[in-house]
Amino acid sequence: MVLLDPILRLPPSFRRFLLVFIDILLLSLSVWLSFWLRLANPFHLSFQVSGSWMLPAILLLGLPIYALTGLYKGLTRYVGSIAVYRLAYRNGLLVLLLVLVGITFRLPMPPRSSWLLLWLLLTGFTGAIRFIFRDILLSLNSVRKKQTVRVAIYGAGQAGAQLAAALRLGGNHQIITFLDDAPFLWERTLNGTPIQPPQVLHQIYNQIDQVLLAIPSLTRSERRQIVFELRKLSIPVMHIPSVNDLTSGISLINSLRPISIEDLLGRDPVTPDPSLMAPAIRGAVVCVTGAGGSIGSELCRQILKLNPKRLILLEQSEPSLYSIEQELLATEASNVPVQAVLGSTSDSVLLQHLFSTSPVDVVFHAAAYKHVPLVQSNPLSGLSNNVFGTRHVCQAATRCGVPLLIMISSDKAVRPTNIMGASKRLAELILQAFADEQSQLSKTRFAPFTRLAMVRFGNVLGSSGSVVPLFRRQIASGGPITLTHPEIIRFFMTIYESAQLVLQTASLAQGGDVFLLDMGDPVRIKDLAEQMVSLCGLSLRDASNPTGDIEIIHTGLRPGEKLYEELLIDATSEPTQHPLIFRAKEASIPPDELWPLIDDLEDAVFSHDESTALKILSKLVPEWQQNH
Repeated sequence: MVLLDPILRLPPSFRRFLLVFIDILLLSLSVWLSFWLRLANPFHLSFQVSGSWMLPAILLLGLPIYALTGLYKGLTRYVGSIAVYRLAYRNGLLVLLLVLVGITFRLPMPPRSSWLLLWLLLTGFTGAIRFIFRDILLSLNSVRKKQTVRVAIYGAGQAGAQLAAALRLGGNHQIITFLDDAPFLWERTLNGTPIQPPQVLHQIYNQIDQVLLAIPSLTRSERRQIVFELRKLSIPVMHIPSVNDLTSGISLINSLRPISIEDLLGRDPVTPDPSLMAPAIRGAVVCVTGAGGSIGSELCRQILKLNPKRLILLEQSEPSLYSIEQELLATEASNVPVQAVLGSTSDSVLLQHLFSTSPVDVVFHAAAYKHVPLVQSNPLSGLSNNVFGTRHVCQAATRCGVPLLIMISSDKAVRPTNIMGASKRLAELILQAFADEQSQLSKTRFAPFTRLAMVRFGNVLGSSGSVVPLFRRQIASGGPITLTHPEIIRFFMTIYESAQLVLQTASLAQGGDVFLLDMGDPVRIKDLAEQMVSLCGLSLRDASNPTGDIEIIHTGLRPGEKLYEELLIDATSEPTQHPLIFRAKEASIPPDELWPLIDDLEDAVFSHDESTALKILSKLVPEWQQNH
C-alpha cells in the first residue's frame, strides 16, 4: 500500500504528460502498422516514400487536435464508452486533414485502404490505452481500501448494471456474482461477472458479505419473498432506491440502504384514482387540524400537491407547527398560500372565527390523543381533546357552512377496551349526530348543508407511538424487546398510503359515512419483532439459542389492550369506487338523546370529576363498560 500511494498521488500535469508521450508513440506506430498490414512488408518502398511526410505530419496535426478538443482534460478513471466515440471522431478528423495535406501539396499518397486502417488503428490504440489506465487506477484505488465488501447484486437488468458500474468506481466493493430469476440470463455474464440463479447463494453464501437488491420496481410482496429466502442464510440485504426516487433525482443508483421493516409490511400500494384524489381539494380552502402529527402532516404534504386555494394548518404544538410549515414552504408547490394557526380544537371561538373568515371548504380533523397508556392514565385530558375537540370542530363547521368535514378515527373505537378507544368512539357518535342533523337540515331547500364523514383504519407504520420505532430503539440499545403478549396481532398501513386513501374519501362522502380502509393481512407482533432483529443482522436469544443477541420478553397485556383489532361494529360494509375503500352505515345515538349526556360529561371533565365522567362515558359507550 505504501508503494502504491506515490503512484496515486502523481500530479495531474504529469499524468497528462505521460498520456501525450504515449500518444506520440501510438500515432507513429499506427502509421507504420497501416502500411505493414496493407502491404505485408514493414519496410515497403511506399512506406519509405509516403511515411516520410506522414510521420511528422500526424504528430504536428494530431497532438494539437487532441489538446484543443479536450482529450487531455478528461478524468481517466471515469473513461466510458462515450470517450471511444469521441476518439473515433477526433481520429477521423485527423485522417481527413492528413488526406487534405497530401492532396494540397501533391505529396506521395499511400494506398487508399491504408487510410481506413490508419483510422481504425488510431482509435483502437488510443482508446485501449485509456481504458487500461482507467482499470489500473481503479484497481490501485481498490487496493488502498482497508476492507472490500464482497457483494452479490440481485437483478441483472439496467439498474443492476448501473449499480455495478457505480460500485466499481467507488472501489470498495467486489462484485462476486449477479443473481436473477430469469433463466435466459443464467450462464451469461455482465461486464465479465457471471449471472446465476438465486439458488446458488446456498453454495457461495460464505463468500458473500452483502446482497444488494437492484430491482427498483419490486412490489412489496415480491421484496418480502426475496428477503424471506435470504434471511435463511443470515446475509445482510441492502437495496437501491425506488423508481420514483431515482427518476425524480431524490436518490442516486448507489444510494444503498438496509431493508427496513416498512419495506416488507403491508399490502402492495394501489395507485390512487385521479377522479377521486383531486376534485374535493383543487381550488378549495382546506384546513387540517392536528397538522403537525403523523397523519396530519402527511395529509398536508399530499394536499399541497393537489393545488388547493389555501392550506390552513391548525396545531397546538408550536415545534410541530413550525416544522411542518417550514417543510411545506420549501416544497415546489410553495406558491400555494400556507396559513399556520397555533391553537387547539378545544377553542371553539378560534374555530368559528377561522372557518368563517377564510372561508373554509374542507376540514380534515386529525387532531387527537392516540397513545393508549397515556390516555388511560390521563382520562380527563383524553376526553377533553378527543371528544370535545371533535364536538367543537363539527359545531364550527356546521355553523359556518363548511361543505365537507372528514374525521380520522381508529380501529380502537370498535368495541373499545380502553379509554382512548372509548373517546374515539364517542367522537364518532358526535360526528354521526351532527351528520343526522345536517341530513334533516338538507331537506330544507335553501339551508346550507355540511357533509360529515369519518375514516376508520388501523396502525400506521412510522407514526408516533407505533410499535416499530419502539422495537427499533430497543434493538439499537441491545434489547430486550418488550412484547405484551405472544399472540397479539395488528393491521399495518404506511402513512403515505393511509393519507392518500383519506383524501380520496373526500370525493366519496355523502354524509354520515363510516369509511373503512382495507388494511391488508394482519401481522403477529412477535413475528414483526423477529423480522426486525433478523433485518438488523442479529440473532434471537431464546432457549434454543442462549448466546443470541436480542431477547424478547413478554410483559402481559396492558390495561385496555386487545389481542386483535376490528374495523366494524354492527354493520356490513359495501364497496365503493375505490377497491381499498369501503362504506358502512352504523347505528348512532339520536342527537336529542346524545347532547344532554355530552353536556353532563363536559361539566364533569371541566370540574375534574373523573368518577362521574367515566360513569357517563360508560353510558354513552356501553361496550367499553362491558370490556372494562
